[in-house]
Amino acid sequence: MNYVYILQSVSHPEQFYTGLCKDVETRLAAHNAGQSPHTAKFRPWRIVSSHHFQNADTAAALERYLKTGSGRVFAQRHLR
Repeated sequence: MNYVYILQSVSHPEQFYTGLCKDVETRLAAHNAGQSPHTAKFRPWRIVSSHHFQNADTAAALERYLKTGSGRVFAQRHLR
């Protein structure tokens, strides 16, 4: 499975992060352990939503979209 996930910082609730992975729980643990330079300073994180896809290309396309301006607005309205 391929997952697109959205995280929210517990310590800075206005901060969100969108990512792509094969195992959401393992990836969340890596974010919370500070293994990603993009998310380390806003630890700890919690999962807001995750969506699984059989097709890796579809998951990657959704992740790319959610990182655009209109994708962020969509996520704010429908996924958070």
